[in-house]
Amino acid sequence: MEKILVAGAHGTTGKKIISILKGSDKYEPIAMVRKEEQASNFKSEGVKTVLADLEGDISNSTKGIDRVIFAAGSGGKKVKEVDQEGAKKLMDSSKKNGVKKFVMLSSMGADNPDEAEDLKEYLKAKHNADEYLKQLGIEYTIIRPGSLTNEDGKGKINLDSKLNKRGEISRRDVAETLVGSLEDNIAKNKTFEILEGETYIKAALEKI
Repeated sequence: MEKILVAGAHGTTGKKIISILKGSDKYEPIAMVRKEEQASNFKSEGVKTVLADLEGDISNSTKGIDRVIFAAGSGGKKVKEVDQEGAKKLMDSSKKNGVKKFVMLSSMGADNPDEAEDLKEYLKAKHNADEYLKQLGIEYTIIRPGSLTNEDGKGKINLDSKLNKRGEISRRDVAETLVGSLEDNIAKNKTFEILEGETYIKAALEKI
């Protein structure tokens, strides 16, 4: 079983990622959380944890980890410290400790943040983190969903390097796409956008 570190495991999308990984026969989730109380919650569910704060020293957080999913976010409060610099620190730690793949939850609009009407600072932070990952020399997948909803997942998405339209997608389907991108031969060093759609997630990922 490969160990998958999930940054932002306590968040709404992060919890869905952990749940999917728990049901996998290939992966073991490791929840990266900031607080002891959050760690206790995961431990009671039989999920191992790493206590680490993206604003602090996280250089050892990826020791013994095979792959990473970055689904952390500051909720717009500390975009530079968490969404940008925290992400970059975790990428550096991943490279240092031989992580095989880094799967990044980004956002639609992060390719050109200056054109955004709102959330400009957040999208700038995501853009900078994405660009850093691309040049780091570690295998990656960068996933940019539209607006996230809490609807039930459909298991089907619309995926392309650039969709040229706005829309929504459930957090569950985003989580499924992130987990589906962990494999070596899936979406290797690719950046793409996703919305709800008509193509099964696995099939969409195999085409990109």
